[in-house]
Amino acid sequence: MLAAPEFANSVLRFILSFIAKMTIAVEPAYRQLARTGELRRRVEQAYAHLAACDLCAWNCRVDRRARHGVCRTGTLAVVSSYGPHHGEENPLRGWLGSGTIFFAWCNLKCQFCQNYEISQLGEGREAQPEEIATMMLELQEGGCHNINFVSPSHVVAQILAAVAIAAEAGLCVPLVWNTGGYDSLAALQLLDDVVDIYMPDMKYSDAKTAQRLSKAKDYPAVNRGAVKEMHRQVGDLVMDERGVAQRGLLVRHLVLPDGLAGTAEVARFLAEEISRNTYINVMAQYRPCYRASQFPSLDRSLTRAEYAEAVAACRAAGLHRFDR
Repeated sequence: MLAAPEFANSVLRFILSFIAKMTIAVEPAYRQLARTGELRRRVEQAYAHLAACDLCAWNCRVDRRARHGVCRTGTLAVVSSYGPHHGEENPLRGWLGSGTIFFAWCNLKCQFCQNYEISQLGEGREAQPEEIATMMLELQEGGCHNINFVSPSHVVAQILAAVAIAAEAGLCVPLVWNTGGYDSLAALQLLDDVVDIYMPDMKYSDAKTAQRLSKAKDYPAVNRGAVKEMHRQVGDLVMDERGVAQRGLLVRHLVLPDGLAGTAEVARFLAEEISRNTYINVMAQYRPCYRASQFPSLDRSLTRAEYAEAVAACRAAGLHRFDR
């Protein structure tokens, strides 16, 4: 028999899980893939890619079954932490939080990363897909509105395996692909009808800047191709009557000092080549971190005037759905 505190916590988890499930307007597409067996086939396909890995835009072709790729990750994902997050975008956090799972390492090398202990130093521990599935189910039971995979681009196979396990055990909340935006088309094809909400960064519009600050010269071209494919799969962001995201594209753009992020060009691309209804979070929280002091302009915080100019550029391009 459960003690009183344990019983109360059990009841609370049940109520929160029930409330979260009640906010789901449409059944996530991965549930259908799980029923037909297609999700398991995607898992097999994804692991086959690890033999000559092309599951992120580095396309390093390393056999990750034997050694680490450019992403510094092998066959097991490294998880830094997981839990409800109340600081994400409004449509994700709702009132019960977004169920975030932070993956260590990253397929980008941003010299100003604010989470560099995780992304560049690899703080975390290796986790089997079964463990990650358990994390997902715990987050759902705690009432989180979605499962939010943070920095997932280099662990596509491992995440798909965990989703397949969790779906068979009752997972039914939307899945969020919270990515730096350096995603391969091969990976995105495997994620079609698995991911409900894509949330890519659009970091730069200039190749030289991308090379200097993230060591990825082709980032702008790769990023635009990825965002186009993401939008093709899920369309514009759709929310339920309570403002909780169910499916669609949500773009993050961190404004950098001295216009280094190329905000006006990013906004033009979204408005003209994706959709004027693109939901965008124009982010103002840049501050010098990691190795930012070594780069002129990045060694200071953003000014109010610079942020206002960036928002004005987005509005001038025709964008109108902004995260508050």
